[in-house]
Formats: sequence, structure tokens, C-alpha cells
Amino acid sequence: MKKTLNIAGIVKESIVDGPSIRFTIFVQGCPHNCLGCHNPQTHDFKGGNEIFIDEIINTLKDMPYISGVTFSGGEPFCQAEGLYNLAVELKQMGKHLMCYTGYTFEELINKNDEYTNLLLSKLDLLVDGRFEQDKKSLDLKFRGSSNQRILDVKKSLMEAQPVWAEQYK
Repeated sequence: MKKTLNIAGIVKESIVDGPSIRFTIFVQGCPHNCLGCHNPQTHDFKGGNEIFIDEIINTLKDMPYISGVTFSGGEPFCQAEGLYNLAVELKQMGKHLMCYTGYTFEELINKNDEYTNLLLSKLDLLVDGRFEQDKKSLDLKFRGSSNQRILDVKKSLMEAQPVWAEQYK
């Protein structure tokens, strides 16, 4: 069982990375290299710092007012096993889980990867799709470009196709 993550950083209290007050984990490493990326320093897979999942859990135990955790990056699905193991613990704590990915929901499902599928099964919301600079808008809630979607993961998995989260249509 993977007990660590390679991270670029953590924001302990965020109101811009999902609904309500959230704890945001920025993983290190991304294969997409989207032009205009908000976090280009997270692209290098050799950068970042290793952190034990238990350290994250212990920090959150001291922050009961945090209602959700967001996985951002970098590309979270490049560390799907570790994030899945963390997600199991977070769900036991009653946390809402959201994830940003440069992959589309369809690409993730078609990977047919065990830990990708397991991580998806624990998420509540997924912002999918690469950032596209020509579709950038500061008016979009929780996403950077209009091609990206905010998906209800449970419904998307049940219907085997992307389903927009109603509150973000």
C-alpha cells in the first residue's frame, strides 16, 4: 500500500478550490504541460516533497471546520494509488472530495487502471479536461477554461458517461 505522496504544496484553508472551506493538496508531476497553466512549477516529476498520508490525516484531525479536500496539481491521476489510499481515510472522516485533472472523464475510464477507477469511486466532484488558454475565463466557477467540466462523479460512474454537477451547469 502506497503511504506517501509527492506534493508541490498544501493550502490548508482555501475558498477557491471547491465549495466551502477546503484543504487543497497540490501533487507534483504533470504530463500535460498546458500552455498558460496556473501551476507550471508542479509539472516536473522530479520536483516536490514526499509526505506521508498519515501526516495529512493528522493535520486535518486538528481542523474539524474543513468540510472538503481538493486534489490538484500537477496531475492527481499520476499518483492515483496514493491519493486513493488518502481518499479512503478522508471519506471515513466525512470529507467531501474534489479533484482537478487534465484528463477527461472518458480518458480516465478508458485507461481501465485499477487505482484510477478506485480513486474515481471516492470522489464527489471532478473538474476534467486540460486548461485551454484560448477558452480562459475568470467568470467560471472552480475552473479555468470553458472546455472544462465540473462533474458529479457518482452519477457519471452510474451512467458510464459524464454528468455535470447540477449546481455548476
